[in-house]
Amino acid sequence: MMVICAASSANAQSGLPVFPGSTDANTQFSAQAAQFDIGSNFLQRLGREATYGFAARDNSGGGGASQSTAEPMYRTWAEGYGSSAHTAAQGTFVGDRRKTLGIVGGIGATLAPGLNVGFSADQSRTQIDVPLALQSATLGMTQIGINASYTNGPWTLAIAAVHGFALINANRLTPLGAAAANYRGSIDGVLGELNYYYSFGQSRIVPKVALEYISARTDDYRESGGAFPVSVADSRGERARVLAGAEVGHYWIIGQQAIDVSAYGKFVDNFSQNIGDVQVSLGNNAINVAGVRESRNGADAGAAASYIVSNTVRLYASYDGKFRDGFESHQGTLGVELKW
Repeated sequence: MMVICAASSANAQSGLPVFPGSTDANTQFSAQAAQFDIGSNFLQRLGREATYGFAARDNSGGGGASQSTAEPMYRTWAEGYGSSAHTAAQGTFVGDRRKTLGIVGGIGATLAPGLNVGFSADQSRTQIDVPLALQSATLGMTQIGINASYTNGPWTLAIAAVHGFALINANRLTPLGAAAANYRGSIDGVLGELNYYYSFGQSRIVPKVALEYISARTDDYRESGGAFPVSVADSRGERARVLAGAEVGHYWIIGQQAIDVSAYGKFVDNFSQNIGDVQVSLGNNAINVAGVRESRNGADAGAAASYIVSNTVRLYASYDGKFRDGFESHQGTLGVELKW
């Protein structure tokens, strides 16, 4: 009766009524946290694509060409990425580990000097493991996003918006086999970023400040099979935060090619988190379970390297890390950008 023990232990700590299966919302909370994380990563990726840093400013096409000659009007990009994340226990949530693989594709255009727009789509699959609750889940998410930026001298203002929808398949091990559930989720998010580009020679420092808002939802569901199948209500949450930091970078021109490296760090303040409780029901018994939140403060950090093969082809790789009290996420990305 391992599931019953897990439920009893969790509820004993929170003072909630005890009944079998009351820890079932763990995978739902993991799925919601995964949606927040995946949506935030996509938003910030769109923000970078909106400004596309060195490519917009440093004339690293080489050959001493003017920027108007060096910068084509259209671009497209494709990326593959993998990430791992871990959320520690809090309240009745016993902690999880998540692994995500995804692909991204996008197109963009320069509509006028300094004005850029783009569209992108992201498809990912996340494996969720909650071993202490004997639960696991898969989350398949599709996101679509738009971005735009305007550059005036050293200043750039970028905006991005995303909408995502997910299918979640969850399983909970019980003494009579697995209790399964299938349900859907969705996210919506917006990001605004302002940065100032300061260059000296072939190096740069780019202070940045951004405001991000994401709302996430998972549908209600009823388990089937196993012992003590429960019903779980829908879950809704929203988060707003400010990110402030800077990027530093340098490039080397080698003939008509270039190598660019950069690193960044950001301070994160989750100044508003409204994560609603979720009702878990078994027969006539019901309890409300608190959702999972990030810590108020934390940091993001990362690094990237690009190989500019020509004025129209760029290959790049990047690392992005998120560090909070009780939460870490690490992501690696490989990509190619084409311009014409």
